[in-house]
Amino acid sequence: MGSVSGVLYVVGTPIGNLGDITKRAVDTLSSVDRVVAEDTRRTRALLNHLGVKGKPLTCVEAHTPLSRMGKVVELLLDGQNIALVTDAGMPGISDPGARLVSAAADAGVSIQVVPGPSAVTAALTLSGIVEGPFYFLGFLPRQGKRRQSAIKRLLECEDPVVLFESPQRVVATLRELAQFQPNRAAVICRELTKIHEEVRRGTLAALSEDVGETRGEFVVVIGARGESEREEPESPSITDESLLAKLNEGQSPRTVLDEIGVSGRQRRELYSRLLALAEQLPDS
Repeated sequence: MGSVSGVLYVVGTPIGNLGDITKRAVDTLSSVDRVVAEDTRRTRALLNHLGVKGKPLTCVEAHTPLSRMGKVVELLLDGQNIALVTDAGMPGISDPGARLVSAAADAGVSIQVVPGPSAVTAALTLSGIVEGPFYFLGFLPRQGKRRQSAIKRLLECEDPVVLFESPQRVVATLRELAQFQPNRAAVICRELTKIHEEVRRGTLAALSEDVGETRGEFVVVIGARGESEREEPESPSITDESLLAKLNEGQSPRTVLDEIGVSGRQRRELYSRLLALAEQLPDS
């Protein structure tokens, strides 16, 4: 008879309060042959807290090569039972663990989920502004066309939107969104389940000016798009002087448009302005 492959357990871990771990999660982490983690130092601290000593750990993070993923799958196929965890919450949610789950599934490995805490569902519950469908964006891209595209999807989405944001960028992101839909309802959840948990409620405009403490982990819940936001959002004030400055730097009208990131009617109108301004340049 051929060997029977092991099981990959996808295990939810606390997002802050260590008391939130489930008994099944503790039993699973205690019984498996190995634990695969995004950050082995944080996972080792969790295992020590749970009294799980000497468990082999393997790191799988965003830049892990496919060859190491393959070695974990080989261990599973050789019969080892392995638990997959992330730094906090459920693996695979804005987390590289999804790649290992996919590789294991492709290899025919048995996969079981051990549900646990989730920052997404915790924030949705606390917000009080989501009753049905919602759109989860995870972390917004930091810059460029991918960020512009994500912001556009967010603004056009009629359902509530949930996103993660870093303490370094949360204020800038709220201000960027408030330029287009200042009256859209939003809730900021910081340090969920931890000692300094904080929830702030208001509009995007109000919260962008008073986000409070900017340390810790943030989940932003943005309410459904109201009637006032269903019209095409107005672009922020753009002066002819600022446009001429960009053209004088050698940028083409289309490059300037892409940098500003407007769309639809605003893009067409701005393009016409840029063409007219370009004709005023000495070398035009």
